[in-house]
Amino acid sequence: MLAGRKTPILQMAHDESMSGGDRFPLTRWSVIEGARSSDEVERSRAIETICRAYWKAVYKYVRLRWNRATEDAQDLTQGFFAEMLGRELLSRFDPGKSRLRTYLRLCVDSFVMNEDKAERRQKRGGDMQHLALDFNGAEAELGTIDAGAIASAESLDEFFEKEWIRSLFTLAVEELREQAVERGKERAFRFFEAYDLEGDISYQKLAKESGVPVSDVTNGLAWARREFRRIALERLREVCGSEAEFRREARATFGREG
Repeated sequence: MLAGRKTPILQMAHDESMSGGDRFPLTRWSVIEGARSSDEVERSRAIETICRAYWKAVYKYVRLRWNRATEDAQDLTQGFFAEMLGRELLSRFDPGKSRLRTYLRLCVDSFVMNEDKAERRQKRGGDMQHLALDFNGAEAELGTIDAGAIASAESLDEFFEKEWIRSLFTLAVEELREQAVERGKERAFRFFEAYDLEGDISYQKLAKESGVPVSDVTNGLAWARREFRRIALERLREVCGSEAEFRREARATFGREG
């Protein structure tokens, strides 16, 4: 849904009508605060949050950058996030020196280079077993990628960044789906899914197929887009190292501030 061609959801992210002025979500919690907390629960929450946002990008990056086989890349991905918790990698991050995603990519490179598979394999993933990572799905997505076109180091760095944004959007869509069910907005989500995720249908056709006025489609899409954007920004704030980084990432992802 969010892969391959450029979908309307990416165009929608830059739509001025979605801008909502200069306001940003007021969520204060971040993975950096959580990683530096003395509360073990908060630290675990931070790692789980960063894992959900980054694990696919890490896995695909290890597969392509380090040319690792599927099983080994899975072990390394699980092991990286387990080590992140054990070695408190996030607590050593300095937002004044780099973006969090750049820091994590460099940590992945260091982890792979230093990993002794014979001694560490059984330890990998021990702290992350509660997370069910869909490696089969990630591998299927990799099958649609022209690896030769992103073979250079510069292209792989860009690939890593695009993949984590893709994961961010996927998580936001999942949360929007849950929210739509809770609020009785399933039809609005179906409009969003058909028009903004699949992107090969008109307002008029959606209205005709659903037996509702076009205005209902317009209103449903407006709600879904607004909520999607709010959710995506809240998740983005969680995985940024500072307010300044969040604002830069928000502008880069959505085209303008808040």
